[in-house]
Amino acid sequence: MSTDNRPRGGRTKAPVPEGLRKVVVASMAGTVVEWYEFFLYAAASTLVFARLFFPNAETELDGIIAAFVTYAVGFVARPVGGIVFGHFGDKFGRKKLLQLSIILVGVSTFLMGCLPGFDSIGYWAPAMLVALRFIQGFAVGGEWGGAVLLVAEHSPNKSRGFWSSWPQSAVPMGNLLATGVLFLLSATLTDEAFLGWGWRVAFWLSAVIVLVGYYIRTKVSDAPIFLEAQKEVEQEAKGYGVLEVFKRYPRGVFTAMGLRFAENILYYLVVTFSITYLRTVVETDTSRILLLLLIAHFIHFCAVPVAGRMSDALGRRPVYLAGAILGATWGFFAFPMMDTANDFMILAAVTIGLLFHALMYAGQPSIMAEMFPTRMRYSGVSLGYQVTSIVAGSLAPIIATSLLASYGSSTPVALYLLGACIVTAISVLLLRETNGISLHDVDAADAQGTADLLAASKSKEERGTPQGS
Repeated sequence: MSTDNRPRGGRTKAPVPEGLRKVVVASMAGTVVEWYEFFLYAAASTLVFARLFFPNAETELDGIIAAFVTYAVGFVARPVGGIVFGHFGDKFGRKKLLQLSIILVGVSTFLMGCLPGFDSIGYWAPAMLVALRFIQGFAVGGEWGGAVLLVAEHSPNKSRGFWSSWPQSAVPMGNLLATGVLFLLSATLTDEAFLGWGWRVAFWLSAVIVLVGYYIRTKVSDAPIFLEAQKEVEQEAKGYGVLEVFKRYPRGVFTAMGLRFAENILYYLVVTFSITYLRTVVETDTSRILLLLLIAHFIHFCAVPVAGRMSDALGRRPVYLAGAILGATWGFFAFPMMDTANDFMILAAVTIGLLFHALMYAGQPSIMAEMFPTRMRYSGVSLGYQVTSIVAGSLAPIIATSLLASYGSSTPVALYLLGACIVTAISVLLLRETNGISLHDVDAADAQGTADLLAASKSKEERGTPQGS
């Protein structure tokens, strides 16, 4: 009997490093929790907060815009969280900071569910909502960098795009969970009951989910490459943190920001502004909107790892560029599809937008991890990823809703997205291709005092370490 375990075609399937799947699960568990809570706020901004906390708005769209402004506070807080968590995450480790972030976001979200409305305490209600939203955004800002790096630094060179895309897929899974809970509540309760107390249940559920996510994260450890870098920083007094990143790798930071720009805007137009458009223009029922989004989020969850695998097979740049080019077209056909008020057409419009988004989103962890050395990687990726959210995702629903209110047409919104995609496409063209690079080579280039070696340090052979396997 033959003992050859190679698949047909003569290619040996690379073994999965020991413990990698556990790391992926731990990273995803917390990320699902935190983004469930973050997106729960996004949906509630349109469905609940506009009426509960901003009842004095002259029109429904004005109330939604006011709610979106408090929603944007979370995005302003995210780079602050990214800077703080990045600094201490590079010093003390990814795991410890991830455990702290999940507790912070859980407590703030639970307390949101306890807030009285404007009718009870006046302006204190939106003020406390803003304060809790800031804490929530601060924690989520520190979450992303640690979660993706925990996986990226454990992953093999040749499949880093695939494995590190799984924490990205946890984001639509968190959105899926948030949308599903809201759908069940809105479908089973009257509008009066949902607005009165039903929405609070979705926020209170976060307490249970947080405990599960926290427990799972106690079962993993930081990657060997980080532990090595941590010792070197301590022994040789090497620099780390935001200032060091800007000093040594300004190109990496600004390239990461450019890559993030259109992806972030596209996502929040698809998953947040679409709710507003369908409710106010198409006049679609809330439960119907949430059900269609539920299906689209599940498809998005499945698509992200596929796009991550594509970034390993085809390269980081071509896959990302395809997402930017296709994303530029979305607004021109998606809103007319929604205008038909046909469920299939609405679902297709939202799903296509999320598929375009996946082409950009899946590769971000591997691309950004490969831009920075280990000693400052948490700071670098958090800064590049989170700062952009202030001018991209936080403002996207506000700008889109304002354009819709001013012009009464979706065309200006489509042009807004087109401009964002042009910015990102240029950034992709300026990006170095790092597919297959060894993170040890990135650190070696950093030790020699130059980032220019990164373009030529792409590893061609297996290195015999968890990062080089």
